[in-house]
Amino acid sequence: MRRIILFDIDGTLLSGGPAKSAFCEAMVETYGTAGETETVSFAGKTDPQIARELLATAGLADEDIDKSFDLLWTRYLGYLEERLPADPVRVLPGVGALLDALSAHGDVGVGLLTGNIVGGARLKLGSGGLWDRFSFGSYGSDHEERDALPAIAVGRAQALWGALVNAGNAIVVGDTPRDVACGKAGGTRTLAVATGHFSFEDLQATGADHVLRDLTSTTDVVEVLTG
Repeated sequence: MRRIILFDIDGTLLSGGPAKSAFCEAMVETYGTAGETETVSFAGKTDPQIARELLATAGLADEDIDKSFDLLWTRYLGYLEERLPADPVRVLPGVGALLDALSAHGDVGVGLLTGNIVGGARLKLGSGGLWDRFSFGSYGSDHEERDALPAIAVGRAQALWGALVNAGNAIVVGDTPRDVACGKAGGTRTLAVATGHFSFEDLQATGADHVLRDLTSTTDVVEVLTG
């Protein structure tokens, strides 16, 4: 059996950075509006889902949104790459030590499950020196619905390690109720960490298999993830 750990990025591994401003500027340049950015929650959603919900608040139809998606992502990634040197992400406490500890486990595959499109994930994690720490992943550019991402991630892990991998020995790690919900939908275990915008109590209410306040106690977190 190979254990598979699937990390969310924003609020779980990293915080800060210019992604929201880059995203909104790209939206305005592409569609003429960013929609109601103060009323639509970004938490736990895929980038395409966020864009669609924002643009719907401005009255755009799905077909008008879809036809310019490729241009939107090209512009977004350009702005993100341009701005990250002056406004880098912050690696959250405990993350580096945790990834170091997991790398010592030969039967553990460490991957990503994130709503970021793959280019955004690469730029953000690269800014924090973490991109090369992950063997595989599933991204918002793979599917607009987050609940579809666990199966994609498990499939990519199976391409690396074969039948030793299945959803039952995977665990999704994230900081929002949607991270927990997508893990449940995909048949994985779930670990929620209160390092984002949701409290420990909020995350307990989701029914996650495990809830931690943060990732700083390396030994305890490794035990949860590999047990």
